[in-house]
Amino acid sequence: MDYEKHKKKIQAQLAELEGRLEKVEAALDEPADQDLEDQAIELEDDEVLENIGRAGVKERNLLNAALARIEKGTYGICKKCGEKISEARLDAVPYALLCRSCAGAGPHEPT
Repeated sequence: MDYEKHKKKIQAQLAELEGRLEKVEAALDEPADQDLEDQAIELEDDEVLENIGRAGVKERNLLNAALARIEKGTYGICKKCGEKISEARLDAVPYALLCRSCAGAGPHEPT
């Protein structure tokens, strides 16, 4: 596994994400409009921005955890079964904790 390739990709994603989060913060910090109708629209927009911000913070935490796993030498190892996570899965989801089999084996078992 090319850990350096994954590390660079994750770092690039983090840099892009930080830029987006800064833009969200800047938009949320803008003063409110004086017009009540515009304020109502801004409140709705702020709610959307806050949700985007929360999702971004969660993604940032996942990416930082993936970098920590690279440093520990546990990156790319399924947390559930201990098998290697495929390169294709890590390329698609660089912070994946589970291999494809374990990720698909959820609480959907027949009762």
